[in-house]
Amino acid sequence: MLSRILGWSRAAKRLIVVLMDVCMGFIAMWLAFTLRLEAPHWPEGMQWLAYALAPALAFPIFAKLGLYRAIFRYTGLTALITTGKAVAIYGALLVVCLFAAQWEGVPRSVSVLQPLLFMLLVGASRALGWLALAGRSRNAPYRLLIYGAGSAGAQTAAGLGSMRQYELKGFVDDDASKIGRSINGVRVFATQALPDVVRRLAITDVLLALPSTTRQRRRQIIENLRALSVRIRTLPGLSDLASGRVTVTDFQDLEIEDLLGREPVAPNPGLLGKNLSGTVVMVTGAGGSIGSELCRQIVRERPSQLLLIDHSEYALYTIHHELQAMAQQGEHRCELIPLLASVTHAKRMEDICQLYRPASIYHAAAYKHVPMVEANAGEGILNNVFGTLNMVRVAIEHGAKHFVLISTDKAVRPTNIMGASKRVAEMVLQAIAASTPSPFGANTLCSLPECPTRLSMVRFGNVLGSSGSVIPLFRNQIATGGPVTVTHPEVTRYFMTIAEAAQLVLQAGVMAEGGDVFLLDMGEPLRILDLARRMVGLSGLTVRDEDHPEGDIEIVFTGLRPGEKLFEELLIGDNPLPTHHPRILRAREEYRSWHELQHQLTALQDAASDGNRAAITALLHQLVPGYHPEPPSPT
Repeated sequence: MLSRILGWSRAAKRLIVVLMDVCMGFIAMWLAFTLRLEAPHWPEGMQWLAYALAPALAFPIFAKLGLYRAIFRYTGLTALITTGKAVAIYGALLVVCLFAAQWEGVPRSVSVLQPLLFMLLVGASRALGWLALAGRSRNAPYRLLIYGAGSAGAQTAAGLGSMRQYELKGFVDDDASKIGRSINGVRVFATQALPDVVRRLAITDVLLALPSTTRQRRRQIIENLRALSVRIRTLPGLSDLASGRVTVTDFQDLEIEDLLGREPVAPNPGLLGKNLSGTVVMVTGAGGSIGSELCRQIVRERPSQLLLIDHSEYALYTIHHELQAMAQQGEHRCELIPLLASVTHAKRMEDICQLYRPASIYHAAAYKHVPMVEANAGEGILNNVFGTLNMVRVAIEHGAKHFVLISTDKAVRPTNIMGASKRVAEMVLQAIAASTPSPFGANTLCSLPECPTRLSMVRFGNVLGSSGSVIPLFRNQIATGGPVTVTHPEVTRYFMTIAEAAQLVLQAGVMAEGGDVFLLDMGEPLRILDLARRMVGLSGLTVRDEDHPEGDIEIVFTGLRPGEKLFEELLIGDNPLPTHHPRILRAREEYRSWHELQHQLTALQDAASDGNRAAITALLHQLVPGYHPEPPSPT
């Protein structure tokens, strides 16, 4: 029956509510007369006018105040207050009308009794409608605990009242003064009682309502919850909570930082925007994972223009649209210039730099997916090496002050073409930075320290949450019931968040002296198998293996992919130097002179253009010390 009512048209529902209010107006009037006359009442004479006056006054007031636009199953305190206001206005008008009319047989006290009775009836009807249509379902698919009995937790609980997907079973809090008490009839449990509460109440989900807690405390809580086979979810930020927009769709999976296992690297505000304010800035690969985050952070540092370069129309549209939305919300005033272009098209990039004259260029455009580049070696070389060479050339020729290359830890003793191509790109910058005069003509001097363009590169590990990251892959695999695929039980990687990577790039560009290789002290590498197990556990599931054959998700080892290493490194040499940032290091690594390098680059470009994989591999052997490719798998 309730499903049928919910399926009615909006107009039909409104008509029913209006008719109910008319009937309750008549009933309230009858009760008012009956109470006043102290006997059962049947209207006669002028009394019929009083009965007709009630709905004639109530309907326009209720409609004006939006009572017929409200949805019963989402009725809350605000809607009930509005109903009270509407009836109060109606009652005041009724008193005025009845006192002015002085109809025979209509006691004046009726004008006071009828609105009071009418308010009780209307308020009760709204409350009963809410209970019938949106009360807590006893068959809710998810049984929820809220971790945090503060204001965020209480507000979340209030928002859950109209959501049939979740049945709130309790709060959990560390505060001893709250334990054993209740919030709106829902009990607060101690953290020590969590295992028993989860088992006894068959809890499926724990929601972290801790928007202001420290990252360290948050991770400690998550680790304590991992063994309980519950799905752990989190709330959005404090600004969203303050706005009152708490819905089921706001419940999020744990943030990537919660999976990282270490504190994110804090930026140095003095370095972050030093080269950006009031200048023209260019980001190549602006629609990619790193490029788009660079753009988000750059616009906050108040550049005059931001040139968004990408060869993907969709990626460029997406980041441009997002940055426009940020501008409309008052987050920045930067002029955004989206430009469809490929860094491999030298003439196009030259025209852009000649027209806009960027002061800083952040070169994030690259093919970075290891197996994909391995299977398309020629395109990977043309984009990663010669796209970089094109950008360095136009940066120097058109007077850019700073050029920063986004590199990768896979450039260190690479076993794949992607990593080798990035190392060659690094060597290009190092050779050009050290050459005197500029290799691009007599009009551009590039001798240190007089070089007009400070060339630098930033090398870091895997970026969590990017398009090629294991995080979205594992989440999708877990959501579809598995298996979760890991290449090797011992494979490890350095990890950082996208925000960290972008902040490092911006800060490193400020510290560049020319030809610098910067890298981040990223702490200990993380084993991918441990990350997979952690994500399965935090999803409320268990790993199925020989020791636990009844588990939910199996982890399958697929073998290392072509060119993939078990362990990644960040440093070729052994003596990194400190910088102004405690977690950013400077590496001065060996490279070839431009005179020696350019001949090999010409041969490499020819081989890449011809798609000659054997020649590409042979030339990379000559160019990159430590390059040891895996033999190509048979096709």
